[in-house]
Amino acid sequence: MSIAKTIDHTNIKKDATEEDIKNLCNEAKEYGFHGVCVNPEWVRLCKEEVEGSEVKVVVLIDPPMGLGSHEERMDACQQAKKDGADELDIVMNIVDLKHERYQKILDDLRPVCSLLDTKVIIGSGYLTDTEIKKASELTKEAGAICVKTATFKDPLEEREVEEKAHHLSLMKEHAPGLLIKASGNIRNYTQAKYMVDAGADIIGTSSGVQIVKDEQQAK
Repeated sequence: MSIAKTIDHTNIKKDATEEDIKNLCNEAKEYGFHGVCVNPEWVRLCKEEVEGSEVKVVVLIDPPMGLGSHEERMDACQQAKKDGADELDIVMNIVDLKHERYQKILDDLRPVCSLLDTKVIIGSGYLTDTEIKKASELTKEAGAICVKTATFKDPLEEREVEEKAHHLSLMKEHAPGLLIKASGNIRNYTQAKYMVDAGADIIGTSSGVQIVKDEQQAK
């Protein structure tokens, strides 16, 4: 299978233009990516642009550390659903995790997971191995379909691929049955393949086109 099918083609830049987002969607359709991942304001446009294709519209909620109130997060998720989102990528409240407020995390995430297929971003670059294990368990308990490593500003971005792969192995072990999404400075085919070989089912990247071109050259 081409690596394209694993890619959530991503543009979460604050200064992204309408033309940028349309281009993102066109590339996703052309290359057969799994989805496009965008900020909430672009969901409706993306839904229009990918209509008739298999490309999913994925919306990022409450980056980078999940510190919004439950009400704010639910409002954002409900609006995203109304606008046509297929999947939610929501950040777990990392401060609550650090302070072991596990029931609060579950009370926050369960209603979200009941709205749409949900990937929970655990911010693994901020976490110890023990915290990664617990965050993965909570993600599964909350009813998500997927546990995801990181989003922008996460320290994981600067880590070596071996450490990123180690995080994936912990997530896979402690959230059995869930999909695993790897993200954070995955810029080329070599890095993407390493993540897939380490257990990633989905790759979040803004370099999807380059990765597919690299793959084609490697074959």
